[in-house]
Amino acid sequence: MPAILGSGEHRYRVVENWAKLPDGWRLTDVASVAVDSKDRIYVFNRGDHPMVVLDREGNFITSWGLFNRAHGLHIDADDNLYCTDDGDHTVRKCTVDGKVLLTIGIPNKPAPFMSGEPFHRCTHTALSPKGEIYVSDGYGNARVHKYSPDGKLLKSWGEPGTDPGQFNIVHNIVTDADGWVYVADRENHRVQVFDGNGKYETQWNFLHRPCALCCCGGKQPNFIVGELGPGMAVNRKVPNLGPRLSIVDSKGNRIARLGGENGPGLEAGKFLAPHGIALDSKGDIYIGEVGVTDWKTSHPDTPMPPEVGVTRCLQKLEKI
Repeated sequence: MPAILGSGEHRYRVVENWAKLPDGWRLTDVASVAVDSKDRIYVFNRGDHPMVVLDREGNFITSWGLFNRAHGLHIDADDNLYCTDDGDHTVRKCTVDGKVLLTIGIPNKPAPFMSGEPFHRCTHTALSPKGEIYVSDGYGNARVHKYSPDGKLLKSWGEPGTDPGQFNIVHNIVTDADGWVYVADRENHRVQVFDGNGKYETQWNFLHRPCALCCCGGKQPNFIVGELGPGMAVNRKVPNLGPRLSIVDSKGNRIARLGGENGPGLEAGKFLAPHGIALDSKGDIYIGEVGVTDWKTSHPDTPMPPEVGVTRCLQKLEKI
């Protein structure tokens, strides 16, 4: 019997061995995923083929891309992909076949560490309803940058810290139809909510290292939050800390939780390190995981099984 996660209206069947790659291919870490208007799944990964495209059944379609280190992926209403590369400190807007339409940032030239200037290891991208571009930045900054649709910097906000409007690894970013901006403030264990100009509004707590964010659309959207498990040896084996997915409403109230009770694992229904989330038109969930990078943190005394680097860093949950 396939593993079932969730409860009530939020129940999902784990689709095992979903991705069908060409012989010999490895995804390694899947940093992010996106789904286009034809339900094609874009798998942004750190293997030799950075952008792998699959259909809903997991069949291979094509691949493309030259990237330093895949990190964030966003797709707009016109099926343009915003590829955030934290290895060369850029965001590239690409067509579905890989043609680069716009580059924000200077490749391989990071801003000084914690300077607030874009970018130092930027992490993700989101668009406002007007097409303005928000970039979370990231590992070497504690900042959100807002750009015009053609790539002109409009404003920036945020600084290191734990107070409202401050960040400790600003790791992911999404927007909703009303223009609110939601930021995964990972190591502060919260999601912060801002208006479109960076004014702090509120925050969602009761999360553990929120890493992936997905806004499910509509005027009162639900959100799926991918939470990492423990990052320190002292609490590595503590239960109920993830890795897991939490589904929350537009006010941040948790309405469902998928997995995470007994830590990471390779068994069906368990996660390794959820890093990117996307939904298709049927409500099925696709999860990109950085299980290769995370393996030594979560399993320091266990050799990494080969399947982790092949396809286990990509999961599909089918809505029941």
